[in-house]
Amino acid sequence: MIRAATVHDVPEIRAMIRELAAYERAADQARATEEQLREALFGEHPAAFVLIAEDDETGGIAGFALWFPRFSTWTGTRGMYLEDLYVRPHTRGAGHGRALLAALAAICRERGFERFEWVVLDWNEPAIAFYTSLGAELLEEWKVCRLSGAPLAGLAASAPDVVRGQAV
Repeated sequence: MIRAATVHDVPEIRAMIRELAAYERAADQARATEEQLREALFGEHPAAFVLIAEDDETGGIAGFALWFPRFSTWTGTRGMYLEDLYVRPHTRGAGHGRALLAALAAICRERGFERFEWVVLDWNEPAIAFYTSLGAELLEEWKVCRLSGAPLAGLAASAPDVVRGQAV
């Protein structure tokens, strides 16, 4: 079963985020607290949304998908960005990942989103094979760029005074 997450799922969502980070060899980078997730997912202005996959036989939480809307200047339409898709190892192969992706695709169609995008680590061959089996196109020519820590702070410090301190 696929369902929308509730505030009561936050501890399990956080646990799965940490499990995913460990799988992706970056456990030390998964620092989100339950309080941060509660605010981000269920606060006054949600930053993201989560679907939960429950195992039909046990009723336990098998996985999750965390997504948020995005906008394409090229198409002039909204789209969906999938931040995390995770299915717990002991429940893999039962169709939970495919069901989560299908539910997200249905949300895209219902809302008129033209694009559904995410990234995958280049060494994660099982995930790559799974995504391409669904018809996903790997955009090899695009590279993810990220600013964080000191480089982000340094660039921000060079912003014009007109921008600093203003909500955009």
